[in-house]
Amino acid sequence: MQAHTQTGNLFIITAASGAGKTSLVSELLARDSQIRLSVSHTTRAPRPGEKNGVNYNFVSEEKFLEMLVAGDFLESADVHGAKYGTSQSFVNDGLVNHDMILEIDWQGAAQVRNLYPQATSIFILPPSVEALGERLLNRGQDSAEVIAKRLAAAREEMRHVVEFDYVTINDNFEVALQDLMAIFRATRLKAQSQLARHAALIQKLT
Repeated sequence: MQAHTQTGNLFIITAASGAGKTSLVSELLARDSQIRLSVSHTTRAPRPGEKNGVNYNFVSEEKFLEMLVAGDFLESADVHGAKYGTSQSFVNDGLVNHDMILEIDWQGAAQVRNLYPQATSIFILPPSVEALGERLLNRGQDSAEVIAKRLAAAREEMRHVVEFDYVTINDNFEVALQDLMAIFRATRLKAQSQLARHAALIQKLT
């Protein structure tokens, strides 16, 4: 599946809705120019402030199913009544020169790990169920009924935390961000990554 010229690492970042994943990933991208975010396709409607091609590729149900049948998706899932999918060619192209982040749910993470066993997976937890409920409420985008459903779904999702390589708790934003940056740096320093990235130098040194 993967070309030998790829020097980037693949990172899977998963969190329950409201745990602060999007804000953390956004800041991570701003601070580290070596990282690119894989923009997922979705059939859900854009939320206020979201831009097509930046936050998601917003597509019709028909277009999504067309891509699914054509085998375009690395992973896909149904979440809260909408479909989400990751374009395989987009990820592979990005990995040639950059580290790639997939912001996906636990189902998608399991699918990707089967295809990319070397991927590094990270789960972001909220400090408490109360904090999660408060964050969802503060968004001001959903009714109490929808928030209750999201909280129940979040608890179900968080049960899968044991399947991930790393876990960070987003209690203090800066601490959680530093955790993520440390994981990225350590992964890049693994011998396999360094040998691929600095092949010419290592050849001269040895």
